[in-house]
Amino acid sequence: MDEETRLIRKGSQPAGLARTVNPPIQRGSTVLMPNAASLYDDTQMSYGITGLSSPAALQQALAELEGSPDVTLYPSGLAAITGAMLAVLKAGDEILVVDSAYKPTRRFCDRVLTRFGVQTTYYDPALAPEALMALATPKTRLILLESPGSLTFEMQDIPAIAKVANDRGILTLIDNTWAAGLYFKPLAHGVTISVQALTKYVGGHSDCFMGSATTMDIVIGNQLGDAMWDIGWSVSPDDAYTMLRGLRTLATRLPRHQDNGLAIARWLQDRPEVSRVLHPALPGDPGHALWKRDFSGACGLFGVVLRPCSQRAVHAFLDNLELFGLGFSWGGYESLAIHCDPQLKSRTAAPVNLEGPLLRLHIGLEAVEDLKADLDQAFEKLV
Repeated sequence: MDEETRLIRKGSQPAGLARTVNPPIQRGSTVLMPNAASLYDDTQMSYGITGLSSPAALQQALAELEGSPDVTLYPSGLAAITGAMLAVLKAGDEILVVDSAYKPTRRFCDRVLTRFGVQTTYYDPALAPEALMALATPKTRLILLESPGSLTFEMQDIPAIAKVANDRGILTLIDNTWAAGLYFKPLAHGVTISVQALTKYVGGHSDCFMGSATTMDIVIGNQLGDAMWDIGWSVSPDDAYTMLRGLRTLATRLPRHQDNGLAIARWLQDRPEVSRVLHPALPGDPGHALWKRDFSGACGLFGVVLRPCSQRAVHAFLDNLELFGLGFSWGGYESLAIHCDPQLKSRTAAPVNLEGPLLRLHIGLEAVEDLKADLDQAFEKLV
């Protein structure tokens, strides 16, 4: 063969791969089939979009975390939520969505699903299961849950809602990112589809996007996989490797987030600038009993309601933070803070009327005393 051909062909199949702790990263779109008959054999992997070694390893590990037979991967947490909905919904369906849901989820329901003939009804997260089911119609196909809720951290009685929904033949889907699949097991509590943004705690380092969806129902599991193919979602092998690396230390990192978060939350409860702290793991929180019954732990994300003050004062407080970054997302090793009031305006089923401005804090892995000192000096600017 000519040298040009030899340079292209040689080295593509190494003699053997050493056994390493982590799986090898395979980068490839084309998958070479063993023979012509295999080209259209759907039982074989035929294209790289389905995921090669590192995505397959991540799926296997996540299935262990979720207690499920299989996991579908998506390029972001939002894609996991929207992808799971697209997999099970059709024109003419109706869905019930908790009013405290992640804002981009609402945007998808309002902008996209309506265009395809799916009607969304938002419901108060405080509704009892029976009251929630009173909103359902014969066309209701899906109930979207989130517990604790985004920004305001309301707890829902997930097992009870899942039971009454299952009795009516209605599917349930939960955004379980707060518990990271570790501190709450939705599928074991009767939820149909468990979704999480792996971007947050599974990744753990604020440098990679991905989401997952999983179910115990074989038919729905096939629908999730088919939709992934039909729409063309894929995750890169390098990102899957990064996520798998983060997953390995999840059970070590999350308890530190919990301990740091609770320490800061309790400290904030005693601050004169704070009206109350929204954290279901705190005794006295309206959702504490449900959290204690169903969850095995808490993460580092919670809300803080300040005493009445101006937006200028809130901005001054945030702008003077040094260890807390000002940014969306959460779940990484670093502490973050945002002002939530602009997002609360989208709530419709249960308008939020708080006594003061709402902040959301993510408590990272820094030393607690350093975080307290940073908050303390920033409170001096809250005037």
